[in-house]
Amino acid sequence: MGYKPPPKSEQVFRLVQKIPKGKITTYKEIGSKLGLNPREVGRILSKNEDLRRIKCYKVVGTNREIGGYRLGETEKIRKLRREGIKIKKGKIVNFKEKVIKFF
Repeated sequence: MGYKPPPKSEQVFRLVQKIPKGKITTYKEIGSKLGLNPREVGRILSKNEDLRRIKCYKVVGTNREIGGYRLGETEKIRKLRREGIKIKKGKIVNFKEKVIKFF
């Protein structure tokens, strides 16, 4: 028996797919929308096997920190910068203007 994703995994993945280019969201924002703890959102995203379709590098911490990524922090920073997200000393500079909220 392999990894069995939590029931809300697909909902998390669908929300992440809705994040437009050049925008980010937070683990907390996704968790609030789906009734999950932000850490559970992180665990779900760490099991993402389709990194091309489900761009989980666009999910960050509410403290402006990058957070984890399956391919490593350096790769997450590279991808975020490629989308226009400014990062300085491991924190997102233009945080408020880039975060989208799921109401």
